Amino acid sequence: MNPLVCVYIGDEIGRYGFGDHHPFGPYRMRVFWDEAQRQGLQMLVRICDPVEADQAIIELFHSTGYVEQVKRQSITGSGYLDDGDTPAFPGVYEAAAHVVGSVADAVGHLMAGRYRRAFVPIAGLHHARPNHAAGFCVFNDCGVAIKLLRQQFGIQRVAYIDIDAHHGDGVFYPFEDDAELIFADIHEDGRYLYPGTGRADEIGRGAAKGTKLNIPVVPGADDDQFFENWPRIETFLRKHRPEFIILQCGTDSLMGDPITHLAFSTAVHAHAASRLAHLAEDLGHGRLLAVGGGGYNAINIAKGWCAVVRSLVETPMKAVGSWNARPGDLP
Repeated sequence: MNPLVCVYIGDEIGRYGFGDHHPFGPYRMRVFWDEAQRQGLQMLVRICDPVEADQAIIELFHSTGYVEQVKRQSITGSGYLDDGDTPAFPGVYEAAAHVVGSVADAVGHLMAGRYRRAFVPIAGLHHARPNHAAGFCVFNDCGVAIKLLRQQFGIQRVAYIDIDAHHGDGVFYPFEDDAELIFADIHEDGRYLYPGTGRADEIGRGAAKGTKLNIPVVPGADDDQFFENWPRIETFLRKHRPEFIILQCGTDSLMGDPITHLAFSTAVHAHAASRLAHLAEDLGHGRLLAVGGGGYNAINIAKGWCAVVRSLVETPMKAVGSWNARPGDLP
């Protein structure tokens, strides 16, 4: 077992879903973990229980008014939390708060040196905005993690890398003028897919110009297009030398997803996780948090996320000067 890699598994995050007949259903964590156990990955990682976020943590990114709206609709389970994509359901607040809390907990463990790498499968809800839900995303755990790293841990230069088929608009636009948020996103061209954003000329505003990299690819793009573009992402990240790395590894970019049009294989997910783990080691801190993101084909979810976890486990770890955790320190 690698005691420095953790995976968050539990019904509390597994319940985040919009019903059995919705693309984002509650089956997603189960199919991943069934495959992980079939591959024996549960023997190679620490398993962490989900944690519910306090409202104050959620409000690092979201407005109080919106959070209160979600709490009200969580009781009734009726209506939509946006203009018609993201329905409320009974307990939606608690499920979404556990997604945020698990990501925040992983950030704390990585910053404390208890773990080196972490994976939260039901997370990476990258469309939610500060004042409303969007695209099946209630609370933006990635946005919360960035704010938490700044305010609680003094980490300013955070890298966010997104290989989900959809553009991570809920991270990009709130941080578009933030020069310390290093953003790299390869996604299906917004002319063909929700949310319709992420043009190549969107590179940040003002002092942040040049700290954002959007790589739209056409429908049907396969591994060749990904591997052709990946060196640009890695060069970009190495230039900016982030102090913490977040990977949103949605599997809806894999061939056969029912609502997107890309044709990547799981080699893409394995490569992105491995190369970012190498980068974190090379930068001297080793901190890499992977979050599951989208994906609506059960087989793709299972195999794509397992490829990420295997890369987190198998990518070698270097000695880190500030590393002070010992096996006996682990919970």
